[in-house]
Amino acid sequence: MSFNKKPFRKFQRKAKSQTTEEKIKEFVIRNSKNGYFTKVSTLSYKFEISSGRSWEIVGDLLDEGSIESVHDQNSGEMKLCETGKTYLILDLELKRKREKFKELKKIKKKSKNKEIK
Repeated sequence: MSFNKKPFRKFQRKAKSQTTEEKIKEFVIRNSKNGYFTKVSTLSYKFEISSGRSWEIVGDLLDEGSIESVHDQNSGEMKLCETGKTYLILDLELKRKREKFKELKKIKKKSKNKEIK
């Protein structure tokens, strides 16, 4: 067996030079396609930029019209998604919360039954 083989050159990725704005835009759109919002507070540590810079980028993207924003009812934090997906993602979040509540309820019921026996 030869462990010193060179990698097949056609499979090497060529680096794309993207701006931070483009990366953030792609990240928000990818999350919204998967059914999740992106919190603005996560952008600063995810992309290693200052919070002020992340707010500038978010403002530019909102002005551009490619993303929408919603404020969290509990924390008041701004959440981002692709334009036109707000209500779809809100519905998915509600369904996930209901499923989580049902699962917790089942687990508690099982643990009570074990304690009684």
